[in-house]
Amino acid sequence: MSERAAPFYCPYCGDEDLRPSEEGHGAWECRSCSRAFRLKFLGLLTPGSTGRPPSASDGGTP
Repeated sequence: MSERAAPFYCPYCGDEDLRPSEEGHGAWECRSCSRAFRLKFLGLLTPGSTGRPPSASDGGTP
């Protein structure tokens, strides 16, 4: 089984000085801004899906 891909940059400050956290799977620490965050894969979207419910402007029901 292969390892998961690591994030390239911090989602808060954009720095690349990241380390895996001891908090568990998917947890990372940014050494630049001292923030900790967790990444989680939610699943695959169906083709053509935007990941949000349709709005009235999209032609969806109000």
